[in-house]
Amino acid sequence: MSVFTPVSEAELQAFLAEYALGDVTEFVGISSGIENTNFFVSTTQGRYVLTLFEQHEAEAMPYFIDLMAWLNEHDVPCAHPIPDRRGVMLKTLNGRPAALVQRLRGESDMRPDRAACASIGRALAGMHVAARDFPGSRDNDRGPRWWREMGDRLLPHLNKEDAKLLKEELRFQGLYRFADLPRGVIHADLFRDNVLWVDGELSGIIDFYYACNDALLYDVAVTVNDWCSDENGALDMERAMALLAAYHQVRPLNAIERGAWPVMLRAAALRFWLSRLRDLHFPRPAEIVHVKDPGMFKAILLQRIAGENELQRYWV
Repeated sequence: MSVFTPVSEAELQAFLAEYALGDVTEFVGISSGIENTNFFVSTTQGRYVLTLFEQHEAEAMPYFIDLMAWLNEHDVPCAHPIPDRRGVMLKTLNGRPAALVQRLRGESDMRPDRAACASIGRALAGMHVAARDFPGSRDNDRGPRWWREMGDRLLPHLNKEDAKLLKEELRFQGLYRFADLPRGVIHADLFRDNVLWVDGELSGIIDFYYACNDALLYDVAVTVNDWCSDENGALDMERAMALLAAYHQVRPLNAIERGAWPVMLRAAALRFWLSRLRDLHFPRPAEIVHVKDPGMFKAILLQRIAGENELQRYWV
């Protein structure tokens, strides 16, 4: 969420004039994250997040905006986009698609315990269930095709060890398709910094701008890799099992998903290793830049490869 597209106070005032939100009392860029331009905006009527979308064109945006509204209206703890005076939730600002959403209360928990992992497991399954009837559909633009294309682009920039690891993992993932896995709407980026807590209770899920339709188990793997890994990338099995068990209570996992579980954990690690390598080697200009270390997801990938047989034994 680095600031790639600057917005002046005068431009903000002109943008907000189309809303019934009162006068601006706070306006500050958000440095965390790496994809879109985000600002905290407070007015005399409330607190909001203004997002300018840097990676998606206008025609792709209704999926995200409509999904957030749908989930909020179906009791998923997420922000509802704010409509302007004419009821429009998706706007344009400085040449980019833009939206204003509620700013939820709470802070991220970067050291979650078993109870927090169980809470996010229940919340993720609840989101998957709530989105079953969502009418929108969108392919995962960070899926296997993107892995291969980004891998080809990155290989000349990697050392021999990393290049070997990347080529082997792309080959391995190419052996699997898992067409029979349950599919639906996924968050695809449910990291610890995308969940808010108040007094130990989950208060909100944010940043749905990677959301798409894909294997539900992949979403679980993305979440487990971030929430349940130690500083060396190894899985903390107690936290992982707490998350899986809580998820299973809401949306039961099946035998096909059990067979795919070790491969999905590797796939999720590969996807984020690639995206962080891309941001490191091909940075985009921005006023505020936040680049995350790709080394953590390389470590996670190596741990998932080494522990593949053990992972098959840990299941609900």
